[in-house]
Amino acid sequence: MSEQEKQELIRRALDARKKAYAPYSHFQVGAALVTEDGSLYQGGNIENASYGATCCAERTAVFQAVCDGKRRIKALAVAGGMEGTEPADYAYPCGICRQVLQEFAAADMVLIVARSVTDYREYSLEELLPYGFGGESIK
Repeated sequence: MSEQEKQELIRRALDARKKAYAPYSHFQVGAALVTEDGSLYQGGNIENASYGATCCAERTAVFQAVCDGKRRIKALAVAGGMEGTEPADYAYPCGICRQVLQEFAAADMVLIVARSVTDYREYSLEELLPYGFGGESIK
């Protein structure tokens, strides 16, 4: 993945962050992903008064891709921070999101955690979810 492609994915995550629905925590998260065929999807966190019904930005984007028939994610960028401010720190995917990514990640998926288009960290899913439990674990 080129530097330009990474920066575009981060821009889309930052854009998705503006669409987040976070009236309780005011912590807005945006995610953007690209599938193996080059399709792009965005998601924002969607809170609920019953916090257990809240959906993270990463899962929102993944579920949109899956509902569109996509099954392998090539790269995902995520950015988050308090409403009305630029991200002050890196917002890493939660454990549930890491597990969902495990299900749909391409073997060489890149995970980008960003504060801006030029300030980001890049990981493999295995770095963030060592010894992940996937479909091959139950065969």
